[in-house]
Amino acid sequence: MTERNGTADLGLHGRVALVTGGTRGVGLAVARRLCAAGCPVVLGYRADHAAAERAVKSLAGLPGAVDAVAADVSRPAGVAALLDAVRSRHGGLDIFVHNAAHFTPMPATRLAARGVRADLATALTPLAAGAAGVAELMAGRPGRIVVVSSSGARDVVPAYASLGMAKAALESLVRYLAVELAARGITVNAVSTAKIDKGADTPAPEVAAVLAGRTPAGRLTTPQDVAGVVALLCTDEAAWLQGQVVTADGGLGLRG
Repeated sequence: MTERNGTADLGLHGRVALVTGGTRGVGLAVARRLCAAGCPVVLGYRADHAAAERAVKSLAGLPGAVDAVAADVSRPAGVAALLDAVRSRHGGLDIFVHNAAHFTPMPATRLAARGVRADLATALTPLAAGAAGVAELMAGRPGRIVVVSSSGARDVVPAYASLGMAKAALESLVRYLAVELAARGITVNAVSTAKIDKGADTPAPEVAAVLAGRTPAGRLTTPQDVAGVVALLCTDEAAWLQGQVVTADGGLGLRG
């Protein structure tokens, strides 16, 4: 990899990217990394227009152009509207990063149906309803689909039962889509991480401190750490990775 403006050149310049949940946290960090690599990026968000405006302004001046589109990706109509916006603005798509999530805290013994449905819908609908449309937009391109998952898909996290099930289902869908889309030159993979360092907004700071101490790398994972791994999966060099869940947690999961 070469250097461009002090940033590693991943060979992604000019490739169109769509990031769901792209106006804050991990999604915004992914968008920033791709914009820095020269990708025109569309930020998908649900309803917080002020946050979307701030996100677009924060990415101004990077090599890749950026705009934001409001759409509820927990509904098939919202996914279709988002893909239509990408088609009308860019004519096609090279990179689809599904980061949007809905979290309803609950234990497995007291599952609330409405919350479970919301968590599952946001996790699965963008690919379950949108895979064919995404593949169409990626036709003739080295397409990359990357989803952001969580260690809660396989490990038991307190009050995380609903989203844990949703992320586990999402990882399963990644494998099925990887097999079906590989012949079209499209890769489908996931990046999984543990608790994210959100700075002053990190919930349960005492728990965060314990996890940071257990992490071999000496700190919690940041949104920028996840963004770096997502960007790597979008490169030409990652073309032979299919249906994988890459864990980016600084080694925390190795501690059991």
